[in-house]
Amino acid sequence: MDIVKGVLGRSRLAAAKGITAVENEYPEATGIMQALYPHTGRAYILGITGPPGAGKSTLTDKLAKEYRKRGKSVGIIAVDPTSPYSGGAILGDRIRMMDIAMDEGVFIRSMATRGSLGGLSQKTADAVKVLDAFGCDIIIIETVGVGQSEVDIVKTADTTMVVLVPGLGDDIQAIKAGILEIGDLFTINKADREGVEKLHIEIEMMLELSGSKGWRPPINRTVASESEGVLEVIDSIEAHAKYLKESNELKARRAESIKTELLAMIAERIRRHINKTVTETRDFEKTIVRLQQREIDPYSIADDILDKILK
Repeated sequence: MDIVKGVLGRSRLAAAKGITAVENEYPEATGIMQALYPHTGRAYILGITGPPGAGKSTLTDKLAKEYRKRGKSVGIIAVDPTSPYSGGAILGDRIRMMDIAMDEGVFIRSMATRGSLGGLSQKTADAVKVLDAFGCDIIIIETVGVGQSEVDIVKTADTTMVVLVPGLGDDIQAIKAGILEIGDLFTINKADREGVEKLHIEIEMMLELSGSKGWRPPINRTVASESEGVLEVIDSIEAHAKYLKESNELKARRAESIKTELLAMIAERIRRHINKTVTETRDFEKTIVRLQQREIDPYSIADDILDKILK
């Protein structure tokens, strides 16, 4: 099957195979991405992050349905924890999206963290590009939590929404994870719960302290399971998209994202080269022994290795 031709021809099977090639690092993956790259950059990318149990999947489901009503095609990349049994993504909450999965205008894909998030940002970014070339108007990246690695993943988004829920100590989590810095919108889901006013005030106070200029992240309230507040969230997303375009910040953000991605690619290739030519050799093991015995120092060894690589 010609995956590139299939993706550009809006074949769902080809898109699925393309993402699988990227996720599993098949030999043909780089060629696929090279051919698809000129056809990307059209979709609007929404990142959704927040603590487990905040209702992100339910909210994603409702947003996708609303976008479909507006005639938009939607791609969803759900980054899941790895199943300790199968090594694949735990579908978990994605089951809630089964009804929209039958919609031809919606493409859902779960990606497993496989116990380590190293390289996952790149794989997620490449999966987004596949769906972009496939023709999705809106691509939603949903992460499982609010750790630094998840933050890195959603940094590829044009708009990032942080979903919080009353009663989980989200304020402390938000500060620890630094998600205030990446949140363009905040949504308090399950807003029918006790503690919603307290959480709202705490977010307002933190935003005030952050001293953000230009765009002021709005705080919406939803009860996603009842579809309450979903329209207001989409209004906020569209308002942010308009702000980014009018302020020229969208162009700047995407340039920064491309720069970050390129540097990460270079670093990853260097890491693999070092693994292959240095750390997986017998001499390297001997070097470690000599370092343990303090016969040599790691600073000089690091310089020597780097000199050889850069020759």
